[in-house]
Amino acid sequence: MKVMKYMGLTFLTVLVIGLLIPEKIAIPVKGATANDWHHNTFWYGPWGKSGVHKGIDIFGKKHTAVVASVSGVVLYSGELKRGGKVVALLGPKWRLHYFAHLESYSVSAGDYVAVSEVIGSLGDTGNAAGKQPHVHYSILSLLPYPWLMTAQSQGWKKMFFLNPDEKLR
Repeated sequence: MKVMKYMGLTFLTVLVIGLLIPEKIAIPVKGATANDWHHNTFWYGPWGKSGVHKGIDIFGKKHTAVVASVSGVVLYSGELKRGGKVVALLGPKWRLHYFAHLESYSVSAGDYVAVSEVIGSLGDTGNAAGKQPHVHYSILSLLPYPWLMTAQSQGWKKMFFLNPDEKLR
């Protein structure tokens, strides 16, 4: 019984600490400004096989550095069919920051990265092949925000996906 109580207290402590870490956020493409993405593409639909666009696409020149938008731990770097070369980073507030269509990545699972540290370069991999180089950037909360849910297509998922446009402005 004491072990269960200790584990519960440890879990709660870790959860609270993760929520209290301040979230300093940066635009994940070196030199990019708010003019380098379309502000209305978050939750735009229809959007291919995913139904709606759960992030924003930040455009630039191929080979441009892609940087960590927040400090955190790399959970995954590798290749996915639609995302191409991707990096997933766990940051403050228990939020997963997802960077897709990279030309290359320079981090591995388990690495700690600081905000604005280079994690890869801008590309057109995955289902962005042949399109203008960009990074698809999404923010996924591991803790739900039920008040963000809407009646839109897949609107229940909006309690997990945060609008990167709002966070980066």
